[in-house]
Amino acid sequence: MKTSHPLPSTIQLAHGSGGQMTRELLDQIVFNTFRNPYLEQKHDGAIVPLKGPVVISTDSFVVSPIFFRGGDIGELAVNGTVNDVAMCGAIPEFISLGFIIEEGLEMAQFLRVVESVRRAAEEAGVQVVTGDTKVVESGKGDKIFINTTGIGNPHPKGQISMDRVREGDHILVSGPIAAHGMAILSEREGLEFESDIQSDTTCLNHMVRELLDIFGADIHLLRDPTRGGLSGVCSEIAQDSGLGILLRENAIPLEKQVAAACEILGLDPLYVANEGIFCAIVNPAVSTDILQFMNQHPKGSKAALVGELLGAHPGKVVMKSPVGGTRIVTPLIGEQLPRIC
Repeated sequence: MKTSHPLPSTIQLAHGSGGQMTRELLDQIVFNTFRNPYLEQKHDGAIVPLKGPVVISTDSFVVSPIFFRGGDIGELAVNGTVNDVAMCGAIPEFISLGFIIEEGLEMAQFLRVVESVRRAAEEAGVQVVTGDTKVVESGKGDKIFINTTGIGNPHPKGQISMDRVREGDHILVSGPIAAHGMAILSEREGLEFESDIQSDTTCLNHMVRELLDIFGADIHLLRDPTRGGLSGVCSEIAQDSGLGILLRENAIPLEKQVAAACEILGLDPLYVANEGIFCAIVNPAVSTDILQFMNQHPKGSKAALVGELLGAHPGKVVMKSPVGGTRIVTPLIGEQLPRIC
């Protein structure tokens, strides 16, 4: 008869040994939390139904601290991977889930992360179908790292590709920038601002799917401005497309408290990481309709048209100020804020 023992109060090395304690950790927490027919096969992988071309994206999450205003590492891991699949113009369906846990992590914290993963996966409409758990000695990790891989099928109307970007295309941003990076920084440094800045981490796949349902091929490219921020994404697009980009500073959505925090700390919000917004390069003939749709969506109510692709200054991003001046927006050199995701 199989005997199940109560879990200890902290993660122990034996939880990663592959023996009885590993099985109890998996049975009592992981399998019990993410129960579904694919995971219950308990293979080293998963047999899932997919048709035709498959979109796959993998990512690792090492954010510090693991709990922050507006989210935690578990929610971030699901949203980050789901969004990466969606940015390919695909519909995410399944994810894998790998934990690397430091010995001594409180079991209550691990449970909190796992539950956050469950809620985020449920909101995104994806199933955790396989995974892995490893435990490293105390001092050789930082509480918990997570690796996720997302799998889905391309949207039938999606034609997302850099080679579809054209001169004259408009650049839309789905919401205010820089919230995630400033939330992490304020938590990490113990900073207090007049308003609590919350991470913007969320799943974007539902809104992207609806956009593709309606506008299809008029959406040429999608990107999420995570590390490197909006400037990083725009610099990549300019360089890879061979076109120039003009951004209008007064059109870029930015919450007042985030702008104030950036100013206090001497940070340019263009370079600060985001986890709950995306950039869309779209056909200018329908950009007003696309923006109107985004503004009516709960996760795009503050979306804005922020710039356009030009034949001038190829490979460079130029910012136009509210008073009419311009400056070159250079790509970020190095890491403005490490361990952001």
